[in-house]
Amino acid sequence: MSTESISDRREHIRSISVTALAALIGVGAALVSATWIGLSSDAATDTRALMLIAGAILVQFPLLGASGIYDEDEVGPKHYLFVTFMTFSMWFVTWGILLSAGAGS
Repeated sequence: MSTESISDRREHIRSISVTALAALIGVGAALVSATWIGLSSDAATDTRALMLIAGAILVQFPLLGASGIYDEDEVGPKHYLFVTFMTFSMWFVTWGILLSAGAGS
């Protein structure tokens, strides 16, 4: 019984860690996009922003492996899709808000 609670607790902490890392990197990528590319209406169509978010997504996988959050045999397509979705969605929403605020100025 105590083994199950330790395993469940470890799984919960791992889920929180992966979600927090993806969200923070997504928001950070949006702030870098706003700084590097700008907040003008032309910035919204700049393809450098997509390269930046692709790099932010790809940098997370070695970080997750090095941090020991996942064992080598535990990572599958579902985990890659989750990290990609969370990072992209946080970047998209945050940068969209920053672009909207910059367009009004």
